Amino acid sequence: MRISKLKLLLLVVMSAIGLWASGTVLVIFYTLNQQLPYCPTGTFFGFNFDCGAVLSSSYSKILGIPLELLAMFYFIVNLGMVSLIAFGSERVSRTTLEVMFGWRFIGLIIVPYLVFVEFFIIHAICVYCTIMHVAILADFVVISYLLFFGKHALWGLDELEESTLAPEKL
Repeated sequence: MRISKLKLLLLVVMSAIGLWASGTVLVIFYTLNQQLPYCPTGTFFGFNFDCGAVLSSSYSKILGIPLELLAMFYFIVNLGMVSLIAFGSERVSRTTLEVMFGWRFIGLIIVPYLVFVEFFIIHAICVYCTIMHVAILADFVVISYLLFFGKHALWGLDELEESTLAPEKL
């Protein structure tokens, strides 16, 4: 395996959570036309929660395609790239990591716009959308760490660990 188990787990879990949230919205709200479970309606802590208002708004689709379908695609691609990083050759892992950074950066730059739309245009927050936003942000933090911190960050070795680990533990 080309990546530490903890980092692999973090990357898989964040993408799985995002995939779950987007899939739940797509199936329950758009396909079954039902209210989403665990999505409060009303004002809590000064914030207006209303998944229906957010998901029914004109901002919830691009060219008639629900953003949740695009989010599902995004998280599925994430999982595919995580697999390449974890189990591909060193060259494939490094190349995929760089591509993944760019891919996740696209997700990262979309999140502030979507949060702005929720807070200042629709004046409502969707819990499921927020879960996807957090998953995208957390994913970006993890992938940035892997790419930019320590020459062995991809394989789970920090510079201090490298000098203290016995050869059989590498």
